[in-house]
Amino acid sequence: MSTPIIDRPIARVAAGRPRVSRPVVAPELRRSDNPAAAVLRTAASGPVSRDNAARATGLSIATVNRQVASLLAAGLLRERPDLTAAGAVGRPRVPFEIDHEAYLTLGIHVGAAATKIVAADLRGRILGGLAIATPQTGQEFAVTTVARSAKAFLQRWHRRTPLWAGVAIGGRVDPHTGVVDHPKLDWKGAPIGQVLGDVLELPVSVAPHVEAMAASELLLPTFDARRPEPDTELPATQHGSSLYFYVRETAGIAVTLDGRVHTPSNGPGSIAHLPTGSDVQCTCGRRGCLEVTVGDRALQARAVGRGIIPAHNGTAGTTIADLYRAAESGSEGARELLAERATMLGQTVALVRDMLNPDRVVLGGQAFTGYRPALPHVARAFTQSTQLPPTDIRISGFGGKVQEFAAVVTSLSALYADPLAAIRRI
Repeated sequence: MSTPIIDRPIARVAAGRPRVSRPVVAPELRRSDNPAAAVLRTAASGPVSRDNAARATGLSIATVNRQVASLLAAGLLRERPDLTAAGAVGRPRVPFEIDHEAYLTLGIHVGAAATKIVAADLRGRILGGLAIATPQTGQEFAVTTVARSAKAFLQRWHRRTPLWAGVAIGGRVDPHTGVVDHPKLDWKGAPIGQVLGDVLELPVSVAPHVEAMAASELLLPTFDARRPEPDTELPATQHGSSLYFYVRETAGIAVTLDGRVHTPSNGPGSIAHLPTGSDVQCTCGRRGCLEVTVGDRALQARAVGRGIIPAHNGTAGTTIADLYRAAESGSEGARELLAERATMLGQTVALVRDMLNPDRVVLGGQAFTGYRPALPHVARAFTQSTQLPPTDIRISGFGGKVQEFAAVVTSLSALYADPLAAIRRI
């Protein structure tokens, strides 16, 4: 039986604490070799014995025992004596697991159109969430609205102790201060990290969203909607190099090298204005830029312009989902438009892949996952366009929830990098 929440170490520290401003902590978008982190990671997919943890991590039994004892004392692990093998003698034979019932972290993905707020357990599994329209009426009002919405959502989880908040957002992020420049939202120097820390009274980490998506492939087990449990295999992206290619409303890439997401000091690079050969007018003055050609809202607007879907659906405006439904219902115009986008995506992925030559390519975002019948067009265009030998290319295991899991991994990254140091911050 698990220990009552009120008796847990972190809960005792948190009870009755004065209201203080919480720090902004740079996210750790990497697989850590910290011993406590390695032991915690072995328990992410379920109960594990100390012997198996030692084999999985390469640590000695003595080191594993010390780290398990420290993580138990910190409240991040719990023992499962009910799973002890028959005939086993001594406490080291008792399996342990992440305590996924007592605590939560709060993840917030701020998108150009919608903001998603989710609660996750310490395994990285989403417990629940909500979506709000991202305010478009000034950054101070927008940041305050997001913070207050997150606070109201957090108050629903009164049986769990919140440990950390993470924000994944587009634009340019200063990870050390949590200050964001987001041209699409007209934000400049928006202190979202500090505002959330003050409102939520939690440590906060803020990360560029595509880099955070790449980190989720490294650090979180993927969940299949058809199964209640996570995959138990370690992510294939932990060694070598990976290119993460994201498209929804915006387009972006991130590069992972040997278990660490590359985070340029002056912010992520941009693929928004790569040429595609289309005649779509871009705000930069040129035609055929990638983002205005393949982004969801741009594609939906072209579908309306071509008469493929109506300008209005009842009392609500059309969305990209209307285009997907039209294609699924047999509209040749819808299928052709989606095939055009898929072909451009495949060609662009091949172009970037050939420049960087990573060991593998991961495709994420609803432009890839929203309409699965388009994926063969992506694959065909990629194969026809690349000048390099075949490579490992796959769709993100997080499907249509890549934004939420980017926020989750940002909220967990400090705990996963050095769990005992992170607990001392709380």
